[in-house]
Amino acid sequence: MQSKAKTVADYLSEIPAERLPSMEKLRTVIRKHLPEGYEETMAYGMIGYVVPHRLYPAGYHCAPEQPLPFLSMASQKNGIVLYHMGLYADAGLMDWFLNEWKKVAPKKPDMGKSCIRFSKPELIPFELIGQLLERISVADWIALYEQRFVKK
Repeated sequence: MQSKAKTVADYLSEIPAERLPSMEKLRTVIRKHLPEGYEETMAYGMIGYVVPHRLYPAGYHCAPEQPLPFLSMASQKNGIVLYHMGLYADAGLMDWFLNEWKKVAPKKPDMGKSCIRFSKPELIPFELIGQLLERISVADWIALYEQRFVKK
């Protein structure tokens, strides 16, 4: 179920108490390691990090009135989920991430196309997430996005 929160503070106030410390730590890691230019917002019922229209006026091809999404985090029914569009768009980045994951976690990650699910918030590899975030600048994401998703 998507949150109807209008602000990040409102969203955080809705999170179950046992998950809040991990969500706040993940948000801190994101804000520290995400390259300059991305902006924090509420998007699609989650905390989102986007390329604002002032940097990419075309917006999201599926909904041009929306800024270009890059990363989202959510507290969902079964845990914390991080959505990283770069993992979905760049096979090399995914390979790097999976190889690095093996070094810090005992089991394979629970992943979908762009999501990483953490059913046990205490096992989030925060340092690895920080390294992942540093790998795609706004300019890199725009170029990759246009290459993979925008029809010419």
